[in-house]
Amino acid sequence: MVEPKQAPAIRSDHRLLADMVSAGARVLDVGCGDGDLLAYLAVTKGVDARGIELSRDGVAACVAKGLAVIQGDADTDLFDYPDDCFDYVILSQTLQATRRPKVVVEEMLRIGRNAIVSFPNFGHWRIRAGLMFQGRMPVNESLPDSWYDTPNIHFCTIRDFVELADKVNAKIVRAGALDASGNHVAVTMPWWFWNLVGEQGIFWLARKSAV
Repeated sequence: MVEPKQAPAIRSDHRLLADMVSAGARVLDVGCGDGDLLAYLAVTKGVDARGIELSRDGVAACVAKGLAVIQGDADTDLFDYPDDCFDYVILSQTLQATRRPKVVVEEMLRIGRNAIVSFPNFGHWRIRAGLMFQGRMPVNESLPDSWYDTPNIHFCTIRDFVELADKVNAKIVRAGALDASGNHVAVTMPWWFWNLVGEQGIFWLARKSAV
């Protein structure tokens, strides 16, 4: 008898993101890292899991888990996919490292009916306080690299992303914010509160015409 696969352990932000994905969906994870999220979705939701990852080590780790992942760049390789070839396109903690975030989100919504994006919130009160009182760029769990080593080039706040969603003609289907401990911020509105206390933002977007 074949033993059922056990769901791998995942981070709290990945768990909240996974809750937004429907069972059996076609999923593309852009910047999928070592594939933990894709593997979790494949086991728990039975999705058709595909991925793109820039680093060779990340691709190798994904392939070792039996995942269909190719080496690619979010800024250049999403253009190669046809319209509506996925149900969900995921961009987890990668938006800030892209060269053209708006174009990337637009492409995600072109090739997928839904886009799920998570990112570190640069509007968090600790970051504001650090800049005000220490005059230095932040280094913390969400932003672990010094300014001269970081791959991140486009920081944004939760408020910024809400405005971006409107610019790309997307509807916010569901959203969430996580605090420093990885717990879901319970307050749903207003945005300024999430922008102040949320270390991460997680947004499920859909094309307005598709809702």
